[in-house]
Amino acid sequence: MNPGIENARIESVIDSFGGISPRKGSLRGRPVVVVGDVMLDVFVFGEVTRISPEAPVPVVKVTQETERLGGAANVALNVKSLGGAVALVGVVGDDSAGEHLARATRAQGVNARLVVLPGRPTTVKTRIMAHQQQMVRTDREVAGPIDAATESKLLAEVARVLKQGSALVVSDYQKGVVTRGLMRGLITLARKRKALVLVDPKVKNIGLFKGAHLVTPNHKEAEQISGLAIRTDADAERAVLRIARIAGSEGALITRGEEGMSLGMRTGRKFSYWHVRATAREVFDVTGAGDTAIATLALALVAGASPHKAMVLSNLAAGVAVGKLGTSSVTPAEIRAVLKREAETRSAGRAVR
Repeated sequence: MNPGIENARIESVIDSFGGISPRKGSLRGRPVVVVGDVMLDVFVFGEVTRISPEAPVPVVKVTQETERLGGAANVALNVKSLGGAVALVGVVGDDSAGEHLARATRAQGVNARLVVLPGRPTTVKTRIMAHQQQMVRTDREVAGPIDAATESKLLAEVARVLKQGSALVVSDYQKGVVTRGLMRGLITLARKRKALVLVDPKVKNIGLFKGAHLVTPNHKEAEQISGLAIRTDADAERAVLRIARIAGSEGALITRGEEGMSLGMRTGRKFSYWHVRATAREVFDVTGAGDTAIATLALALVAGASPHKAMVLSNLAAGVAVGKLGTSSVTPAEIRAVLKREAETRSAGRAVR
C-alpha cells in the first residue's frame, strides 16, 4: 500500500479521537471508561555527587519533586490528552494522596468516579531519579483484594458512564481492585452495552478476563503467561494464540519493546496476525508506556479503526511515551510529528536510490 495513503488513513483516525470526524464512529457522547488500580506516581529528581559515609549508597541531592497520575489514572489521562472523552473508576484512600488524585483528575478534565475506602491507603509509588536513571522506588500500598461491597460500588459507577458501543479498559496493576467478582460484573455489563473490553493484565490474574476483546501483556508477561520464549514474529504468533486461549479473550496484543508489537485476533475459527516495529529513536523511560498503548488502542478501535491500524497508532503513541522521562501522556500532535518524520525519512530514502 502507498505509505502516503496509509498515513492519511491513520490521520483520519486521530481526527476522530476528539469526535470531530463526521463518520459514525466518532466518540462524541461515548466516553472510554477506565477501571482499575488508581495510583499516584511521585518523582523525586536529583544529583549524585558522593557516597554516603553512613552506608555504601549514593547520596541524592534533591532538585525537583513532581506528582503525576499513575496506573489506571494515567490510562485515563492519556485518553483525554489524545482528545477522547473519558471516565475513570477506581479506589482511593481517605488520605492526602487520594484527595490529590481527585483534584488532579478533575483539573485534567477526567470524569473521575473514585470510591473512597477509609483505612486503605491510596497507592503511591515514589521513584528517586538521578542523571536520568531510577535509583530506588518505594511503594505505599495495601494490595489485598477489595470486598464485595466495594465491587458493587465500582460496578454501579461503571454502569452510570459506560455507553452503548464504547470501550471499557481494565488497568490491572495487581493492587487488589481487579478481582474475579468485579471482572464477572464488568464483562456482563459490557456485553449488555455492546462495549469492547480491553485489559492490561497481570500474570497472576490472567484467568479472570474470559470474554474480553483483547488482553495486552508486555513481552515479559507474555512469556510468563504462555510459557514460550518470544524471539521472532513466529514465536509471538504462537504466544498470542496461547495467551488468548488462556485468557478466554478474542485476541491478544504483545508489546515487545524495541521489537514493536504483535497482534492476533480471532476471525471465525482462525486467527489473523499483524506485526509492527517500534518507532522510538531514543528510550528514556518505559514507565507508563503500556498505559499509553492501551489508551490509544481503545480510542482507535472505538473510532472504527481496524485492529491493525489501531495497533499501528498504539505503537506510534508508545514510541512517543518512552522518549519522555517518567509517567507521561501523549498528544495527537506528537503522533502526527512521528508520522511526518517517517514520511520524510522514506522520501529521503527514495531520493538517494
